[in-house]
Amino acid sequence: MEVEIGIGKSGRRAYGFDDIAIVPSRRTRDPEDIDISWTFDAFTFDLPLMASAMDGVVSPRTAIDIGRLGGLACLNLEGLWTRYEDPETCYEEIAALEPEKATRRMQEIYDEPIKDELVGRRIEEMREGGIVTCASLTPQRVERYARTLLEAELDVLVIQGTVVSAEHVSKDAARQPLNLKKFIREYEIPVIVGGCASYSTALHLMRTGAIGILVGVGPGHACTSRGVLGIGVPQATAIADAAGARIRHLDETGVYVHVIADGGMRTGGDVAKAIACGADAVMIGSPLAGAYEAPGRGYHWGMATFHPTLPRGARVYAGKKASLAEILTGPAHENDGTLNLFGALRTSMATTGYETVKEFQKAEVMVAPSLQTEGKALQRSQGVGMGR
Repeated sequence: MEVEIGIGKSGRRAYGFDDIAIVPSRRTRDPEDIDISWTFDAFTFDLPLMASAMDGVVSPRTAIDIGRLGGLACLNLEGLWTRYEDPETCYEEIAALEPEKATRRMQEIYDEPIKDELVGRRIEEMREGGIVTCASLTPQRVERYARTLLEAELDVLVIQGTVVSAEHVSKDAARQPLNLKKFIREYEIPVIVGGCASYSTALHLMRTGAIGILVGVGPGHACTSRGVLGIGVPQATAIADAAGARIRHLDETGVYVHVIADGGMRTGGDVAKAIACGADAVMIGSPLAGAYEAPGRGYHWGMATFHPTLPRGARVYAGKKASLAEILTGPAHENDGTLNLFGALRTSMATTGYETVKEFQKAEVMVAPSLQTEGKALQRSQGVGMGR
């Protein structure tokens, strides 16, 4: 249903995670019977998780740690790890920067050119950990490094930007876009592509042959695209629209494309809502940036934070809350939902009676604007629990 914005413009109402609630069904289940595993192509993961390709979250070392915990970590091949032989001093400096100086100095740090030889080396470092390897590139650099990725035996490629479309147009003959459909269909490893936030864009990206699409424009805790560019769609609506596109694409082709909710999640409840809205898996960044093992020293920043002409991200402090294991699978020692994210997903599914992730995608969801505040006055006034 469209809402009138003015005489000459109307638009749909959209919803974020805080606007909705998952409705319990008539059945409950034993949490031990719940299967939250995620399978695509030849790979199966214990957790429906991708760690965001952000330098404050994923290093070769943390990629291995996350892989061993059951998730899939994505390394940014245009980040610090391919610009510097040893980026640890860069991390130390970024963590020590004053807020008013952070963006300018990070632009300078990231002005260091990408070293071609480091691209393959970082993939090999992850492979030595015995995990499924995943790395990201922006569309502009995909063709340049495509052969290097295959030679390094990368398992999964993510083609990622603030917004990625299957119909990018340029009148400049020297700036012709990557032909996503041609590249993906001819490439030898599975490709995930995004971000997107609408039904039509999701459907077009699915038609490129991608194994999965990233859904989310601007919801991340470190992202400022919604303020800088004025674009975005609240995540609950964006995921549900992409799930609708998945149904149509499946009907048309018989091919199932995975919907990966990218950003906007802080708690286990948010992860559960993303799945209930239709996601097959989630991509998270800031919750993992708060891990003791995270390379960012408690700080988190997005892939566009250091853009040389139009930064679209902020360096935010995520804190140092717990280990990666505690954040992902527990045990939790806080009551605000920010630890044991996938234990929370399992319990949410059990409480609402769904055994698998695909079943949980069919859960009833309702618009519930009072969900976060109803009966929570004491928590809010005291800054505890859901009042944090």
